[in-house]
Amino acid sequence: MPIDPRTRIGHVHLTVSDLDRAVAFYRDVLGFEVTSRYGRDAVFLSAGGYHHHLGLNTWAGRGAPQPPRGTTGLYHFAILYPDRPTLARAVRQVLDHGVPLEGAADHGVSEAVYLRDSDGNGVELYRDRPQSEWPRAPDGSLAMQTLALDLNALLLEA
Repeated sequence: MPIDPRTRIGHVHLTVSDLDRAVAFYRDVLGFEVTSRYGRDAVFLSAGGYHHHLGLNTWAGRGAPQPPRGTTGLYHFAILYPDRPTLARAVRQVLDHGVPLEGAADHGVSEAVYLRDSDGNGVELYRDRPQSEWPRAPDGSLAMQTLALDLNALLLEA
């Protein structure tokens, strides 16, 4: 039986080594709001007053090492912005905070910018194009691609 098409990924919980540093990244760099704290060990953050989109915790221990690259685990999680100007403002804010970008791609169905948080977790900032603009193969299937995204053109919309 296929999954109900109304199903969505709800929230992401990340183990971090330094809670204050992680909160500063997600609050100050990306603009999420702190909605609740659980002592010194966990913080929930959201956009727009939702209970939480992100959970950050140090339950594995403060100062825990980052997992080595090239192993299994989280590749990245994605934050969906409602439109291109909002994505552009988010990317501008990231750059203004001195956070380096790891890449930027036009996937045909979306435009995406890639970076890492303060614990080395992959983060994708993206916006979807309207479905009517998605590239299609002759058989009607999606024809996603990975082309260079013109960051300068995107940032002009900030």
